[in-house]
Amino acid sequence: MDFLTNTLAFIFALGVIIFVHEGGHLLVAKAFDVRVLAFSLGFGKRLFGFKRGETDYRVSLVPLGGYVRLGGENPEEVSEDPRDFLNKPRWQRILVYLAGPAMNVVLSIVIMSVLFAAGTSVSIDPGSLEPVVGAVVEGSPAASVGLEPGDRIVSIAGDPVDDWQDVNMAIVVAPEKSVPITFERNGKTETATVVPQKVAPYGYGDAGLVPEVLPRFVQVLPGEPAEAAGFQAGDEIKSVDGRPVADQSEFVQYLQQHPAQEVRVTVRRSGEDLVIPVTTKDVDGQGKIGAMIGYYLDYSVGEAVIESFKFNWNITVSTLDILGKIITRQVSAKTAVSGPIDIASMSGAAARTGLKSLFYLMAVISLSIAIFNLLPIPLLDGGQTTILLIESVRGRDLSLTLKERIQQFGFLVIIVLMAAVIVMDISKRLPDGMFGGDSGQQKTEQPATPN
Repeated sequence: MDFLTNTLAFIFALGVIIFVHEGGHLLVAKAFDVRVLAFSLGFGKRLFGFKRGETDYRVSLVPLGGYVRLGGENPEEVSEDPRDFLNKPRWQRILVYLAGPAMNVVLSIVIMSVLFAAGTSVSIDPGSLEPVVGAVVEGSPAASVGLEPGDRIVSIAGDPVDDWQDVNMAIVVAPEKSVPITFERNGKTETATVVPQKVAPYGYGDAGLVPEVLPRFVQVLPGEPAEAAGFQAGDEIKSVDGRPVADQSEFVQYLQQHPAQEVRVTVRRSGEDLVIPVTTKDVDGQGKIGAMIGYYLDYSVGEAVIESFKFNWNITVSTLDILGKIITRQVSAKTAVSGPIDIASMSGAAARTGLKSLFYLMAVISLSIAIFNLLPIPLLDGGQTTILLIESVRGRDLSLTLKERIQQFGFLVIIVLMAAVIVMDISKRLPDGMFGGDSGQQKTEQPATPN
């Protein structure tokens, strides 16, 4: 059943992403009156489809990609027809190439906007969390060197830390390596050296550090004490009557123990701490204030779009950072790269969790595909765009022989990359050591609690 779920979820997720990508090429090509001969989901033998006008819309045998075949795209096929692709101005050809990745970015933004507006419980963005330790896993590398909840991490391996995303990145890429961590505790600066353990099957590092995640007011009900007191959705709950709040259940329990009494709640709003008094209602002997408390929000449409842009920006920055570390050999490609087997497995797991998780994964994959396609590798959209930009600067086309050599090199690179990621996918599922030797980001996914 897991295999079937993985397969169906993989085909659905990748099918939508490819359809949107190739649809971008198709729409812009037709907008510039380029002849479009074929629009294919998948490669290889045509399985089924239909023809409308001059375009054959088809589904092909191998579902690991897709393509749009343009008339006159191949130099040997160019005629005097002004609708041939190579007869179009370079700027139009560039836009045709860029339309695919652009549509993948749009897809990711739309999906995340809908998820945020619907009230998604996907993991909290580490880039929005302060670098403060919320918990230390017992028996972990961090616990063995004495790191404690409340420690504020200042730098890791000499690099300054701005948020928990920086902490995650530094630990994930350093399995079984000594990592000096400078932190503040009780006004004093201290340093400890952590050796993150390697986590199978991906080989990334995990030090056992969990961020400080404050519960939030998810919803403030109208006409209830919480609204009258001035609480707002999004307020982070830091303490109640001077007692630090570790999680939502602790806060709710404290309120329940104080029916018809005034309590003073310290919340963080827009970076500022506010102390707000509120008098609880007595409901069957328990204190209530009329609010939903949890770790995620239902955003308005405008807020959801803004949060989606932030999410996509953070993912892009993190991806480019990882690519840089792979190139400089600071991190193993096996740790950071997922191929079709991995993606199928993750798709199936997400689908079993729920549609929101599957669409969240689709957004991340869609954005990753956009970034990959923009790399200056021949045959990819970024490589084709690079060639056209070079020709624009030179004022004339590169020779046909040179272009053929570049395309052949690009084809070889893509084949090698595909083979490498498949081998890495397989090696992650074999006993450690057969192919050679990764902290996942801690997720906080708890349902909202009413009070």
